[in-house]
Amino acid sequence: MPKSSSLLIEDAIVVTMDPRRRVLEGASILVKGDRIAEVRRPGDRGKEPVDRRISAKGMALIPGLIDTHIHLAQSLLRGCADDLSLVEWLRQRVWPIQGCFTEEDGRASAELSMLEMVKSGTTSFVGVDVVGRYGFDGIAESVAKAGMRGALAKTVMDSPGYGMKGSIMPAGMVEEKDACIREAKSMIRKWNAKGGLVTTWLAPRSLGGCSEELYREVSELAEERGTRVTMHLAEVREDVQYARRNFGTTPFEFIRQVGLAGPRSLFAHMVWLTEKDVAGVAKTKANVAHCPSSNLKLGSGIPKVPELLEAGANVGLGCDGAPCNNSYDMIREMKLAAVIQKGRLLDPLAMAAATVLEMATLKGARALGLESEVGSIEVGKKADLVLIDMRKPHLTPFQDVVSNVVYSAMGGDVDTVMVDGRLLLRGGKALTLDEERIVEGAQQRQDELISKSEVKT
Repeated sequence: MPKSSSLLIEDAIVVTMDPRRRVLEGASILVKGDRIAEVRRPGDRGKEPVDRRISAKGMALIPGLIDTHIHLAQSLLRGCADDLSLVEWLRQRVWPIQGCFTEEDGRASAELSMLEMVKSGTTSFVGVDVVGRYGFDGIAESVAKAGMRGALAKTVMDSPGYGMKGSIMPAGMVEEKDACIREAKSMIRKWNAKGGLVTTWLAPRSLGGCSEELYREVSELAEERGTRVTMHLAEVREDVQYARRNFGTTPFEFIRQVGLAGPRSLFAHMVWLTEKDVAGVAKTKANVAHCPSSNLKLGSGIPKVPELLEAGANVGLGCDGAPCNNSYDMIREMKLAAVIQKGRLLDPLAMAAATVLEMATLKGARALGLESEVGSIEVGKKADLVLIDMRKPHLTPFQDVVSNVVYSAMGGDVDTVMVDGRLLLRGGKALTLDEERIVEGAQQRQDELISKSEVKT
């Protein structure tokens, strides 16, 4: 939609996620340019003519979903690494295949990831561990063209190890420290200065992949350049053992000591936290990306999400990767995030649907440093919006639209997606990504990558 034009989304069930958490039935949202200009009550026609109208009768209008942890390079690995523990999953399948990527593969995988995200209601994401061989610039250009709001996190490393497993990363995935830093600085200069939808973050590898000195250097670089940092932390029991043996403390406490725990930090998984760690996360205002499907499929454990929230920590949601999820559908992820905590704590009140929707919207926005711009439907905020068709057998009838969205809906129910006032999906059809080309090419690329890697799937 041109920046000067206006669009009225009419007669929707609007889940605002505003400070009062209002749900407005039969309301309309006026979008002008890239922002929400009005939230109209039923019967309010407004004073200005509009250029275009969308009827949203029978649909829920929610803020765009925000995926705080996704591997763009892994959609081409879907189904290639099932039923393995994390270290063997990485060593035997994921890293050997990714180590054979070309820049064309990196771009194709990113496009497939974005296509799935858009079609299931995700508008913003943190794309983690972008290594040089994937072609950072090409991926960034693809994100900008697709019209998504994407934070691309450049991998930084100085060791091919993982935890107590030394030198297990294949040569194709190893990057030299100085080269990592040079590329990170270059991409920060190029993309963060644009003020657009694409930004560059830093992604130091998990414990065993970076020296203590490099973690400190990343902290200083992030401070110097005003950028954000994300990394995998306390994902599996082995991370705790490594931190205890090498640093005499917990993974989170070590990362806090090297200066990486703060409001601009986003830590993925955080399964193995002590009570003191939970309090520390809240105190430092560090952000957490909770990835329930990945944690369960890899047998990593179930993080203390209700405890983190109770302590005041900010926790968003993430789908992680296609080999460990195997989907990039945030709506499905919301249901799992709610029900696993009820089972873990033997308490049906442990995680409410409304809380999980907050994690997927407002709390995700805060994790990206965008809480003043996205995450709720309020006048003046960016027009990142999603329409879900509630006229489906599995969504009928309903008394509480938030409950139905979290517990009954799925990504395929998404009808319309908008980012920055631009339509990316309408009537379930992608408008900025060539779905036929992307899907048709994916199988061939996967077959070629498996052949080159000589991985036995």
